[in-house]
Amino acid sequence: MSRPVFRADPGTLGAAAPGAEVVVTGPEARHALTVRRLGAGDGLELVDGHGLRAAGTVTGAERERMTVRVDAVAAEPVRTPRLVLAQALAKGERDLLAVETATELGADAVVPWQAERSIVRWRRERAAKSHEKWVHTVAAAAKQSRRAAWPEVAPLASTEDLAGRAARPGTLALVLHEDAERPLVDLLAPASGGQDEALAGAEEVLLVVGPEGGITPAELKRLGAAGALPVRLGREVLRSSTAGPAALAVLAALLGRWASGDA
Repeated sequence: MSRPVFRADPGTLGAAAPGAEVVVTGPEARHALTVRRLGAGDGLELVDGHGLRAAGTVTGAERERMTVRVDAVAAEPVRTPRLVLAQALAKGERDLLAVETATELGADAVVPWQAERSIVRWRRERAAKSHEKWVHTVAAAAKQSRRAAWPEVAPLASTEDLAGRAARPGTLALVLHEDAERPLVDLLAPASGGQDEALAGAEEVLLVVGPEGGITPAELKRLGAAGALPVRLGREVLRSSTAGPAALAVLAALLGRWASGDA
């Protein structure tokens, strides 16, 4: 059985070496000791959310304070290009479902997008609370999928913000759209036998997914003017909650992230 994963303070874990002891407190310790019922002698893994992973053994358990002896420490390599999901706010928490699944599939960052047709609105009084909900969703999914590097949750973005990100040097922006002529798979493995030139030189792939009502022509035009390419997955039209994760799965597989030996 795989060891459970808990997050430790980045500064503390970063300075730890095999044989050192790390103290975990607060909600993480409470979950480990009360919910998972770990005790002295039990094995676990500690991560810092930035790619550092430590295998350890519990040596002390006191309510909301857990002491862990570090047995081994490893830093997971940074993978390029970064995979970023710009997910439009959607009703019924379909946006949260997309973010949860995207985290499990290896997204490196998620961007909440206030699209024109988003029924859900993050107004001033609820913006911070809604953003925090995305952060908690990412954290839970990252631990469940045993990730050492957790996705960044960017601030709420407007279409203009996305256009600015799409226009950055090194960014390949892809807009998932049912009317697009070019399949995503062709971009990754064109008929010539190699990756598309834009993808081969990309430092970040930005996937833009609209709400249930779809992306408006004006939004598509603005993103296209910033260099974003409209692509489609297949003949089927997916929901807002599944389109992004499906595209991420295609990207992860064809970029070799799921190859044998990949972390």
